[in-house]
Amino acid sequence: MVIEGKSMYRQSSTMPPTATKGFACYWSFAAERQQVYYRRLAGCSDPLTENPVIAANRFTNAYRASDRVSQYLITHVQYSDEWGWLDTFVRTMIFKVFNRVDTWQHIVQEIGEPDWAALRDGHVARAVGTIAGKRPIYSAAYIMPPPRSVSGPKYVRHLELVRRMVLDGAPGDVYSARSMADAYLVLRRFESIGNFLAYQFVTDLNYSDHLSFSESEFVAPGPGAVRGLRKCFSDSAGLSNEDLLRWTWERQEEEFSARGLVWDGLWGRPLQLIDVQNLFCEVDKYTRVALPELTRYAPGKKIKQRYRPATEPLTAWFPPKWGLNEAVDAGRVGVGRPSSDDTVAQLSLFRATSDGDTEFASV
Repeated sequence: MVIEGKSMYRQSSTMPPTATKGFACYWSFAAERQQVYYRRLAGCSDPLTENPVIAANRFTNAYRASDRVSQYLITHVQYSDEWGWLDTFVRTMIFKVFNRVDTWQHIVQEIGEPDWAALRDGHVARAVGTIAGKRPIYSAAYIMPPPRSVSGPKYVRHLELVRRMVLDGAPGDVYSARSMADAYLVLRRFESIGNFLAYQFVTDLNYSDHLSFSESEFVAPGPGAVRGLRKCFSDSAGLSNEDLLRWTWERQEEEFSARGLVWDGLWGRPLQLIDVQNLFCEVDKYTRVALPELTRYAPGKKIKQRYRPATEPLTAWFPPKWGLNEAVDAGRVGVGRPSSDDTVAQLSLFRATSDGDTEFASV
């Protein structure tokens, strides 16, 4: 695994940031959560981990792109020769304002595959209107306030926001942006899209084959990640939250190795800044149970979502430009289905290290 990207953080002192127990927990959590992901791909039955906190509570995967909703976005919403950049932008934004797979599936069932024309002519809004108020249409993953300048139901106002983005030239401006940071600023100029959402949206758009921004060039921490950072560092050594994320990202190989943790990334792909950011958010939740004494740095409520065994098969298909799908396929029966030899290898690696995992042993 090679970490690519130029160091961009500015340290104001010669001393590194001061880490708490939470920082060691960060790496242990990341390694075990990735192993759980591989075990589920292998078709292993529950329990998928001996870690009681991970076994009982719901956490996202270590890699954002491997999560169920991101996988659906990549495999069903974005990748088709039928969609040019304008329609890919529209489809991605429609999907993400709801961020709920069954809402997208309902739209497709009602009007066919949505595109710019379907949004412009009101077909998408009418399709969503047939289920609004009857069942949930939004994910609880994050809350996006609707534009105040538009009247009507929340879903209408969100879809109008996407329409206005197109009319204001956002697709072309994002496409011609020279960096992820520049594309992020395009999204930030629109009502209701703050720093965190703009970063999430530009990351989602960048999964498509129309953009090729590096995920190591820019990061915008959300509130959950900021809480996680506070739990992992008692003294930042003058680094901003963004700089702490980059400092952590640059040290990943050293930190996993120093702790003897099983880690080969995502089929060799190292954590990207978006993944490092997300993991701090998850560690904020994890430590509420595993290391409750850290709540003095960032108080939080109990973890809301409990783990429930998934009923649908897990997919593992990533943007082809990453070059991972060949590695996923190698030695496997179909995408996302590890061979029996691979399953044994993954589980033996876990058993070789789990006994020495002091962070988990202390839970």
